[in-house]
Amino acid sequence: MGQLSADYLVTKLSEAKNHFERALDCKHTDFDDLYPYMIEHPQFFWYKRYVAWSELLTIVKLSTELEMDWKEQFTEKQAEYITSRVMSSRVLDEWYETNDSKEHVS
Repeated sequence: MGQLSADYLVTKLSEAKNHFERALDCKHTDFDDLYPYMIEHPQFFWYKRYVAWSELLTIVKLSTELEMDWKEQFTEKQAEYITSRVMSSRVLDEWYETNDSKEHVS
């Protein structure tokens, strides 16, 4: 894979991780702009997180197919969650692992 492609994927992976973490933290994402009417719906944050999780899995899949090591941008637990592919309540609750190590996005 060329250097431009590797740099591009690293950037996209970082953006997807940031997007998912913003969704987890209930911060503004592009999803809010795309579906402003959804904010009133009780399921809004679930949809928002699902969209961000799907995006993250897609970028990881591309990275894997191109033999790029995507796991270095995640903790071991986060990489396990991504590998299992299922966004469960455990993923939502434990993404940051402990209160001591929380590095919520700004």
